[in-house]
Amino acid sequence: MNTPETAMSWMRRETMESPDAVARLWSQSGAAIARAGALLRELNPPFIALCARGSSDHAAIFFKYACESLLGLPVVSVGPSIASIYQTPLRAKGAAMLLISQSGRSPDLLALAKNAQAGGAKVISIVNDAQSPAAELADLTIPLAAGPEKSVAATKSCLSSMAAGLGILAEFAGHDELRRALADLPADLAKALRMDWSALPATFHAARSALVIGRGMGLPIAMEAALKLKETAALHAEPYSAAEVLHGPIEIVDEGFPVLMFRQDDASAPSLDHCAKTLRAAGAKVLVTGRDLPMATGQHPATALIAAMASGYLAIEQVSLGRKLDPDHPRLLKKVTETV
Repeated sequence: MNTPETAMSWMRRETMESPDAVARLWSQSGAAIARAGALLRELNPPFIALCARGSSDHAAIFFKYACESLLGLPVVSVGPSIASIYQTPLRAKGAAMLLISQSGRSPDLLALAKNAQAGGAKVISIVNDAQSPAAELADLTIPLAAGPEKSVAATKSCLSSMAAGLGILAEFAGHDELRRALADLPADLAKALRMDWSALPATFHAARSALVIGRGMGLPIAMEAALKLKETAALHAEPYSAAEVLHGPIEIVDEGFPVLMFRQDDASAPSLDHCAKTLRAAGAKVLVTGRDLPMATGQHPATALIAAMASGYLAIEQVSLGRKLDPDHPRLLKKVTETV
């Protein structure tokens, strides 16, 4: 799956930079992450609201599943249009809002964050551009320090955003196991980038549509992989929870239908295994992480999933190239989308 240096896409280059990007996150923004955890402990919010779009939204939903499963604290996704279009004041007294954005410049996200602050919330921004408006308005900013991304498809910034969210949770809860796993994440990412996921492009390159499945913390990883298959490989890939896919979407499965499943070693594993078995019985070609696709398992299911997404990025880049597309320059997309 290696591409010669002279022909390497920016998507691949930037994915390969992810171990160093996460290491920089810890060295340059570790203190800010600790302050964010302290702010949440002091605030003791009744809920945490999310403000994000695209790949950053998948990092935000990853935070949601991790927070709710580890701490039992509700995390809600608030539609930016509530502020930018409907201009409805938010009742957010005592709450926290987590804003995640690479550029920190989308008008609807900025409007929602300001609305939340006006309603009494504290805003924590996770941004790659530390000089952006989203960084300036926040009560506390965590710079990703991932470095510039030239590919339209966000990779290292998304992985770093997921890591930053887990870092906040580890500090908020005083979760030593998660702290240790996060410290090892750069090494886990380096391992993941050497994993052989050639079965994925071999299965997906000629597909017209596909399913990407996860459960719990694996669902936002599935959402991110499906988005990358759409935007870089023009493949109609739909993400579903293993709890939902058997309730209707399975009807589109026929012989050889491609399915990618992100499986983590936690309480969700039995339901994922049952789903994979059912889909295979229906004729699907199911590729399961940790089974058909090797994983750098790490010390915690959450960090193992982040590493699996790094392996997935490289494989999806190969799907794109196999379909004679340019993963760095999708036909209808640009790097920064400023939604109102």
